[in-house]
Amino acid sequence: MWYTDGFKRDFFISSLTSGQRRFLRGLANQLDPVILIGKGGASESVLNAVDDALEAHELIKIRFNDFKDEKKALTDHIARETQAEVAGRIGHVAILYRRHPDPKKRKIQLPDPAGAPGGPGRKIPGTKPDSSKG
Repeated sequence: MWYTDGFKRDFFISSLTSGQRRFLRGLANQLDPVILIGKGGASESVLNAVDDALEAHELIKIRFNDFKDEKKALTDHIARETQAEVAGRIGHVAILYRRHPDPKKRKIQLPDPAGAPGGPGRKIPGTKPDSSKG
């Protein structure tokens, strides 16, 4: 990936916080892999299948049957090409997340990022404590 400063970078900066990734990994525990990476690697057909699966499910697992030594680089490549986030890697399985663009079709509600005003147990500066809570 080339950037405007002329340097090539092989990494992708995630917009997910560690708490959000942990939340997504927890949701992914009950999922089975929907994409299997075999001898063909991250071919165009695999990328299309990942894109379709993310469109339908938002959160998916990818299992690496081959290319196990290159799974980190392949996972990052697949995430970049499908505009997804890597929620985690466990063994030979990668977890990808992409929020659905249509708010009505979103199935997953991510927790507020850590440190965001209004999150659980956080006081918003300039507000009074909620007296309804005991």
